[in-house]
Amino acid sequence: MAPTDMLRQWKDYYYPKTEEDLPVISTRAAAGLSIAYTLLYVLPFYLSPTTRPSPTLSRDAPSVIRARIRFVTASCIISSILTLYIITKQTSTTSPLKALHLLGWYPLSALEILRIQLLTALLFLGPLFEKAIVESQWRSWIQGASIYESLSSWIGWRNYIAGPITEEIMFRSLLVPIHLLSPLSSSPVLLTFICPLYFGIAHIHHFYEFSLTHPYTPLFPALLRSLFQFAYTTLFGWYATFVFLRTGSLWSVVLAHAFCNWIGLPRFWGMVERNGGGGVVVEAGVPIGPPGLKEKQDDDDDATAKGRERERFSRAGNDGSGSGSRPGPSQSTGISWTIAYYILLVIGAVAFWMGLWPLTESKTGLVPF
Repeated sequence: MAPTDMLRQWKDYYYPKTEEDLPVISTRAAAGLSIAYTLLYVLPFYLSPTTRPSPTLSRDAPSVIRARIRFVTASCIISSILTLYIITKQTSTTSPLKALHLLGWYPLSALEILRIQLLTALLFLGPLFEKAIVESQWRSWIQGASIYESLSSWIGWRNYIAGPITEEIMFRSLLVPIHLLSPLSSSPVLLTFICPLYFGIAHIHHFYEFSLTHPYTPLFPALLRSLFQFAYTTLFGWYATFVFLRTGSLWSVVLAHAFCNWIGLPRFWGMVERNGGGGVVVEAGVPIGPPGLKEKQDDDDDATAKGRERERFSRAGNDGSGSGSRPGPSQSTGISWTIAYYILLVIGAVAFWMGLWPLTESKTGLVPF
């Protein structure tokens, strides 16, 4: 018998667990509920012609976005009611406030939220430099124009408001407490890595959507695209679950999710130039595929397209195109920007690692690590 098993037996003998410490549901039941919640979030997208994509109707069509937001909102409400029922009825010692705390809805701490946003921003120090300085977006940030442009289309509303809120409610606020009621509550590290798998799997359906709307794209690139999306959504899920468990704050991870959707994936190679040349650009809501494919969007897309054009212009800044514009940056300036970007990327990653534990430490945490 291992020494750890003997110690655990002695501890259980001399300090028996109270009713509050005992698991409320089994690990299998927690997994079953998590699968059911994930299906409840995703399946409605394909049950109605208003939300189901086709070769002639994109998921980015405003009518599709509006209908999907209604469906996922209803899914979150139903799942929240069921989870609150399980927490309050199956655990007699849990008060309504404790139940809301377990869901991360209460208490609301502005300081907690600011610390998590600072921690998240450190990881993207390089991309923030690229957006603010290289692409000269800092002026629009101060004026609030970039926020208006981002939220003026239904794609922006989905990516920065509805998506982060509903996804974090479902995959953090509901799935994590369900597992905390199971035997997995004794292993927060394992829980941190398991729960985000549902979040990653929930994005695999984009492979089917992409195949429908891009029928001429070969299977392997489409599959590779979906696997890459599963990888980075699961990676973000690990971070968000860790923060949620450490702080007990749903709103911190919602804002971190919105920030990550806005900043996009950082570049890891290539020159940093004002027009984004040489790097990897992952634009939220814009499917990756061969050019020239036509998709039916509906009439509201005229406003969406104009919003995208304004956003592209604000990103590009004065790159030397068009009459009366200033010349673009010199090659030496581009090299200086590139060096500064990668230095800041490394500094930010180191600062993020150093601040991961102290900045997530909270008295309202759900489990001790």
